[in-house]
Amino acid sequence: MAVPSPSKTALVLVDMQNDFLHPEGAYGRAGQHSHSIVELPDRLAPLATTFRAAGAWIVSTHFTLVPGKDGEPYISGHLRTLRPFLGRGDFAPGGTGHALIDELAPSHIQIEKVAFSAFYQSRMEWVLRKFGIETLVFGGIVTNGGVASTIRDAHARDFHSVLLEDGCGAFGVETHETAIRSLANVADICTCAEVASWWV
Repeated sequence: MAVPSPSKTALVLVDMQNDFLHPEGAYGRAGQHSHSIVELPDRLAPLATTFRAAGAWIVSTHFTLVPGKDGEPYISGHLRTLRPFLGRGDFAPGGTGHALIDELAPSHIQIEKVAFSAFYQSRMEWVLRKFGIETLVFGGIVTNGGVASTIRDAHARDFHSVLLEDGCGAFGVETHETAIRSLANVADICTCAEVASWWV
């Protein structure tokens, strides 16, 4: 593939939030861990530094549980079944748990998301178009969920997508690898090291 212009390229950090990754976040408190996910900050942080130095963009997506008038968040039925430990204060807009983890902060653009895809009912496409961003390099969690859904929506909107096979993770190696294979027809599959060499 041709190396894209940094000014038209963004590293999209999917849901790398404290509530997913920090020991005191919602998932950490519930004992929900994955070795491949825990390793992601160390893999993605150097790449984020490379993007900033080259003048490229950092976009962070933030899974959000919208609180109601009484402070209790709306949690869809399927998510409540999968993650019954989620509750008040988790993934709340503006909260510590909602924020991008310190190892990867700051991002230039932050996108709240209420579903798997960061494009669903958000300002994602509008912002990318306005700033002339054409190539999206995806890392984050989870490979078969937020990452996969957002990449497929990016493909449908004619963005050039690159998937970091070692820069995203899931709750299971087989699940991750299956998702990577399924996305090869809508994204270029690269390693963090390969992308880091683009503008050297």
